[in-house]
Amino acid sequence: MENLKKHLVHNNKTKTIMKNIITLFALAICLINCKAQQIYPLNTYYENAPNYAYMKDLDNYLSPYVGTYKATYQENEITLFITKEDMYLKDYGPGDRKFYRDVLHVKYIVKKITTGAILQENLNPANPRRNKIISIGTNTLDNNSIALTYSGTNCRVGSGRITLKKINNTQISWSYYPNDMLLSDGDCPGNPDIKIYLPDTENLVFTKQ
Repeated sequence: MENLKKHLVHNNKTKTIMKNIITLFALAICLINCKAQQIYPLNTYYENAPNYAYMKDLDNYLSPYVGTYKATYQENEITLFITKEDMYLKDYGPGDRKFYRDVLHVKYIVKKITTGAILQENLNPANPRRNKIISIGTNTLDNNSIALTYSGTNCRVGSGRITLKKINNTQISWSYYPNDMLLSDGDCPGNPDIKIYLPDTENLVFTKQ
């Protein structure tokens, strides 16, 4: 009888310990999820927010740009396909900050008008990091125009920043500022195409299709 009581007491202690472990585990999961759900304005600097914070487009700056737009520049036709992605995860790698942000993605086709030949496009890139255009927020001192980064073509040639401004319901302006880059022999092996086909200009007007 005494052994039975000891056995029951032992079982009760074991159950209590297991319940405590499960409770602590559930609490940890809850804390992680709560952190992931912390919402901040779109232009919040990521180092001023906790890990997995969400920089949300609370003022709906991005959605008015969504659509397909066309313009011509130096005998080329440029088509932009602008989409919005909510809660895009930005991960700077192990040990660094991770956060979510609402962003615009810009896909494009640059076509020669006279021949119809496609000079460059990033619709289905073999390397997703090449020719990538993504927004990083808005320019608060410029009527909340959209600030984007461009990763550049082969060997990162042409990487830089792009600004999109809303003109009216059917038109936006494009300004592209590529970084200066000098390539030496051997910097870009394989002799790939390193020409910049995107319109290297300011205030080019694109019309919504």
